[in-house]
Amino acid sequence: MRAATMADIARRAGVSRIAVSYALNGRPGVSADLRERILGIARELGYRANGPALAMHGAAARAIGLVLLRSSAALTLEVFRRQLIAGIQAELSGPGFALALQMVADIGEEVRVHRRWSAERRVDGVLIFDPRVDDPRIAAVRELGLPAALVGSAYDDRLPGAWCDDRDWSRELARYLAALGHRHIARVSGPAGMLHTEIRDEALRSEASVRGVRTTIVRGDYTGDSGARLTRELLGLADRPTAVVYDNDIMAIAGLGVAGELGLAVPAQLSIVACEDSPLCEVVGPPLTAVHRDIAGYGALATARLLAAIEGELAPPVQASGGRLEVRGSTGPA
Repeated sequence: MRAATMADIARRAGVSRIAVSYALNGRPGVSADLRERILGIARELGYRANGPALAMHGAAARAIGLVLLRSSAALTLEVFRRQLIAGIQAELSGPGFALALQMVADIGEEVRVHRRWSAERRVDGVLIFDPRVDDPRIAAVRELGLPAALVGSAYDDRLPGAWCDDRDWSRELARYLAALGHRHIARVSGPAGMLHTEIRDEALRSEASVRGVRTTIVRGDYTGDSGARLTRELLGLADRPTAVVYDNDIMAIAGLGVAGELGLAVPAQLSIVACEDSPLCEVVGPPLTAVHRDIAGYGALATARLLAAIEGELAPPVQASGGRLEVRGSTGPA
């Protein structure tokens, strides 16, 4: 099927090709209403400008896009995303690219943002965070011809990008807690459907099972509210867990607060682990045992792969450094 051109858009809109060029490039010379109509037609036709041709005319965006399924309020608290963005920005500073960042409520909205960015030529490529098994974002960027790279926690060759092995440290964590005598471990996991959630769940569960340790897994959403609510539910069980593992630092700190409210001493009566490390984990009392990773380096690796893809070099995904367990005061014998 032939790719749509500016001439196709001009015919559909009943305007000149120059007017279409002005509208797509954000240049003056067309009214706001006409610009919106032209952009809408470009989206309908799946228009994607040729990168080298755009660069010749000085119209390359010189920007990459990142869409996160988080509220802006959550971003201010969650250190992982801030560190990831810092790594992305550091990699972009050399070639002089900008970062377009947008928060959305669901994955369908993320796909629509990618389509709009592509039609309006706002970005030269996008990073796709938290890949899924059947990920509509991957199909969409391929359809659009939009360069993209994955930031994931399992090897995935559908697109270039960076990945890390969450299995090893999840298994190490299960072995560590089993060696302390814990026989019932709970995990406050992330949302279902994400590859890294399923990998961490299964690795912890299988390694614990080998050692005769029971696991209870519940789903959180990375917010303090969900961490607190689920901790109360877990600690209200007749056979409550003696250790709780949280998928990020925010939920773990919320769980620590709930343990204090319920009069449970940490770690004498309950051990707590955060699967994402941050300065917050070190300043609470007691400091939280956590899994430490180079998140900024992770973001930089994925961004380097995306910049290469924009230049036409489709390299395979690269593995980022793995996590290591930082033992602090929040874990002890069962």
